[in-house]
Amino acid sequence: MRKLGTAVGCVLILLWCLLPVAWIISLSFKSQTAITNGSPGFLPKDGDGAGWQNYTDVLDNEQFRRAIFNSIGISLIATLLSVIIATLAAYAIARLEFKGKKFVLTMALAIAMFPVVSLVGPLFDMWRTIGLYDTWPGLIIPYMSFTLPLAIWTLSAFFREIPWELEQAAQVDGATSWQAFRKVIVPLAAPGVFTAAILTFFFAWNDFVFGISLTSTESARPIPAALSFFVGADPFNRPASLLAAGAVVSTIPIIIIVLIFQRKIVAGLTSGAVKG
Repeated sequence: MRKLGTAVGCVLILLWCLLPVAWIISLSFKSQTAITNGSPGFLPKDGDGAGWQNYTDVLDNEQFRRAIFNSIGISLIATLLSVIIATLAAYAIARLEFKGKKFVLTMALAIAMFPVVSLVGPLFDMWRTIGLYDTWPGLIIPYMSFTLPLAIWTLSAFFREIPWELEQAAQVDGATSWQAFRKVIVPLAAPGVFTAAILTFFFAWNDFVFGISLTSTESARPIPAALSFFVGADPFNRPASLLAAGAVVSTIPIIIIVLIFQRKIVAGLTSGAVKG
């Protein structure tokens, strides 16, 4: 009975989690007329389906293609910078003894929990004043401010698990402190570095608040914000089918990353949590 209850619970959780995904995919294959008229069911009926035409229209949209380019570029740059800075900061926190170390960790955690919406107004005025509004750096900097604390906390746990003797042995063999860090410590902390990179990339890729508030044109607008500007022939009737197709396309890179690197993601999230 316990195994049966576990199986039923898992099935119910999967259905609950996958229902919105299945519904979005269903909408992406329906025509706008069918959605407006209220076509019931997941599968489009005869005459109600648009097939792959919605995906073709979305990919042919210059605005959407530019948004994909912006999201890829901004997310990769923010991830690279966050991982590099977080790796150095986490190593210093884990290995060095200095005054205020606990305060630094506490402030990092507080910044990570700070409401995003409360920063939009000040950043909007500041970015327009210094010329960062509607630019890639104008989005990369806020992304890093929220992803760095999480990356530092994640990586500091990994560096604490690495024996100090390994670094000392490398230095005894003639390696400098930088060489020991780069060739011994960082490879051993690779699961944590990879996990921090994945979490940073996900945050930057899925952000909507900063993307919609700190951009005004397609020059830097990411995918989530660009989808909100999709309009059809009637401004009072949003193209739900095209929006669904765009949402599916924008989710595909995340799904591919998770499926390919799921073992490393799980290992990275759990390796620093248990000692021994």
